[in-house]
Amino acid sequence: MAQSDLERPADAADDWTISQDWERYSQSEHVMWDWLFARQAATLPGRAVPEFLAGLEILRMTRSGIPNFEELSERLMKATGWEVVAVPGLVPDDVFFDHLANRRFVAGRFIRTPDEIDYLQEPDVFHDVFGHVPLLANPVFADYMQAYGEGGLRAHSLGAIDRLARLYWYTVEFGLIRRDGDLQLYGAGIVSSYAEAMFALEDPSPNRLGFDLQRVMRTPYRIDDYQQIYFVIDSFEDLLRQTVETDFAPVYAALEGVPDIAIEAALPTDRVISFGTQAYAAAGGRRA
Repeated sequence: MAQSDLERPADAADDWTISQDWERYSQSEHVMWDWLFARQAATLPGRAVPEFLAGLEILRMTRSGIPNFEELSERLMKATGWEVVAVPGLVPDDVFFDHLANRRFVAGRFIRTPDEIDYLQEPDVFHDVFGHVPLLANPVFADYMQAYGEGGLRAHSLGAIDRLARLYWYTVEFGLIRRDGDLQLYGAGIVSSYAEAMFALEDPSPNRLGFDLQRVMRTPYRIDDYQQIYFVIDSFEDLLRQTVETDFAPVYAALEGVPDIAIEAALPTDRVISFGTQAYAAAGGRRA
């Protein structure tokens, strides 16, 4: 939830944080959270990674109503040293990365209205908190998010934000993982979406490709429709290792001037992921 060229609201601190004002939520807003939560709770077992479902329990997010960030942060801090802070909406890139690098997850405090249940132009508290926060209770993924924030601060200084944003999109927001031949969801944009939680695993149209850092950074994304490509990691440990052990500066340099790859494309060099009884991917890539 970062963006360039934003003006800080008058009620926000220098780091763009604001009070959640939990007491100001109406009963109808709490009911909206509970309805969304119940729908995803019925959809995700067997689809989402166990670490996500465990995070809901660890953080007691199964309790009714929009979570109080202070109470949620207290439990999250005990688990992995992270906290959740409220912001007015999108924040500048450098602010976003600095918060992540210091183990603070920024979350919007508003919740969608009934006419926006399945599509929002800007992430709300359900996407940010239900979608992102449970995995922050997992130590390995929590470390990945911090490493991403640290990498983001460096990318900001190198003028490579667009490249790194694609890594966030295709892992943190719309990532899949393969375990024992099965695909599972972990990206926040999928686990918080009823329709995409099914589309990502069951629809034959999108490509599902093995994770490759440079391939990810050459792939643009769209925000107005279901994804037409998903990148599949082997483990959170491997994702963290690649992030921590890779010097991104030479990667950015190597990609300078290299054309993007069309979102719907599957290249002969791609590792197409097969799972279940079908290979849900376009022809052309290598089966894995």
